[in-house]
Parts: sequence; structure tokens; C-alpha cells
Amino acid sequence: MVEAAEQGGAAPDEILHRFHATLLKSFGPQGWWPARTPWEVIGGAILTQNTAWRNAALALKNLRKAGLLTRRAMQRASLREIELQVRPAGFYRQKARTLRHFADWIERAHGGSLSSIFRQGVERTRAQLLALKGIGPETADAIMLYAGQQPVFVADAYTRRILSRHQLLSPAADYATAQRFLHRHLPPDAPLFNEFHALLVEAAKRFCRHNVAHCERCPLGAYLERKPKLETRAFSPVSIRKHQHRQRGNSRPSRANSEFESSSFGFA
Repeated sequence: MVEAAEQGGAAPDEILHRFHATLLKSFGPQGWWPARTPWEVIGGAILTQNTAWRNAALALKNLRKAGLLTRRAMQRASLREIELQVRPAGFYRQKARTLRHFADWIERAHGGSLSSIFRQGVERTRAQLLALKGIGPETADAIMLYAGQQPVFVADAYTRRILSRHQLLSPAADYATAQRFLHRHLPPDAPLFNEFHALLVEAAKRFCRHNVAHCERCPLGAYLERKPKLETRAFSPVSIRKHQHRQRGNSRPSRANSEFESSSFGFA
């Protein structure tokens, strides 16, 4: 069964709201996405593909220093210049082409207006983003949620890991299945999706790792019906601090590991 209907007698809607409330109380607001402009959000979503966030952040820093973190500047620069700036993010030729192609597409299809993209509605916007080379479902959804405040949940590997270990999803559930589950059982609320996704990522990075689960320390551990069949370790306060230090720069941005300021995004 790909999706669990209930857990411990509670409906999925109730369980998800419990998870959100518990994580918010434990971690506080995460302030995602750390960026100064919507274009930086888009650039970060592209640059963090298949790499740690710290590498994407270095590439963004380079682009900012070079004055290339606007659509017009990206279009004026040579592809070689963009490649040099985004090299820390890896796959730099591919990512440079994606950034340039995205900037050209915005100009060609929407007159350079990000607002125009997001005014189309979720389904049409997502379809257009997915039609662009170098933009997959997770990147498209991150752009829509964090740059466009669209109610689209980013059902990434961190999210799926936690939901499957709590028996809300099968371990085999893919991105689309997990997203349908979340959209079915949560209200279509972009601020909720934004915060909940960030909180799930933080929980996964701290306690629910790929091969090691620290359920006894996790705020969500109390909701487990049975422990996952993984290695578990007890953390001392010192080891927790060392672990959190190592996790800075993992593949998602957070207030702890990002140099960028959080802001409320608006579009001209």
C-alpha cells in the first residue's frame, strides 16, 4: 500500500498538523527561502540541484559579486562568464545554461515579468516550468513555492523519508505520490507549505538521516508506532553540537547555514 490511511487511529490530516505544530514549537520558524530577491530564489533552486547548499550558496555569492543576479545581467553576460561564477555548485556548464535559458524564457514568454508567470495559476505555471530544460519537478515546485508563494508542496527526499518512517507513505513512494498525499491532507496554503517543508528538512537533517535514525531525540519520535529498522545512536550534548556543525551546508538552506537574508518577496 503506497499511502497509509490512518496512524494510531488518527486521520492523516490530524497527524500532519500535529507534526507541523510539534516541529514549529521545537525548531521555531525557519525563515525560508534565504534570499534577497525572487531571482535569487530561482537561481538557488537551480544551483542546489545535486549538490550541497553550501556549494550553491558559494555560486550565488559569486554571481552577486559579479553583478549577475538579475535577469538582464544574466542575459548580457557570456555563457563562459556565468559558468565561471557558478562553478562551485558543480555541473556548472549545465546549470549556467539553465540559468541563461530561464532568463531568456522569462523575457520571451512573459516580457521579463515574474509576476506574469505566477498569475497564470498553479497548473499552467508548473507545466511551463517543467517544459524548460534543466527544470525538474522539485526545482519547479521550489520556484513556485518560495519565489511565487504558490501552494505547491516540495515533497523532496527529506519529506518522503519522514513520512515513510511514520508509515504515512510507503518507502517506495515517489515524488508525485508524496506530493498528492500532502496536497490531499493539508489545506492549500503557501505559508503553511513553506514552513512545514522547511521544518521537515530540519528534522531530517538533525535526526532522520538516510542510514541512521535518532528517534529518541527527534521531536516526532513520540508519534512513531514502531522504530524504523535502522541503526540508532544516542547523542550526547557535545555530539549533537558536532553533528549540527557538520550538517551546516547540507543540501537545503536554513537560517543556521545561510549567509543570505530572509525577506518577504514581492514582484514588480
